[in-house]
Amino acid sequence: MRHRKAGRQFGRNTLQRKALLRNLVTSFLESERVVTTEAKAKEIRRLADRMVTLGKRGNLHARRLALAYLRKPSVVKHLFEKVAPRLQNRNGGYTRILKSGRRLGDAAPMVVLELVEREAAVPTGAAAGAKGAKPPQQ
Repeated sequence: MRHRKAGRQFGRNTLQRKALLRNLVTSFLESERVVTTEAKAKEIRRLADRMVTLGKRGNLHARRLALAYLRKPSVVKHLFEKVAPRLQNRNGGYTRILKSGRRLGDAAPMVVLELVEREAAVPTGAAAGAKGAKPPQQ
């Protein structure tokens, strides 16, 4: 029985699971948005909120704790200098989960995890190409 055992296992051993979550949280804080499965997003949300809280504290000890968990020093710098000041007035709930359908391969529920107060998104992919495209002729 798994009574009182918090967290999801994702069918991985402890080291693989920790590596997965550290990489996902790092990617999430780097881009402020990530597309993943619903179960992974719910786990990432817990850890990302902790990292934002460290960023809001802003002292050296908090920065070292964040560096110990996140993979890239540039992401820690981004967290402390850009993300945390934007969320300074908020007392938690820094992320939102938007459902986006099911994955084609295995029908896993997919979601978009993003920060509540994001910077203005830079258009990418088809949206960027469509911006300069000519309107259809009639």
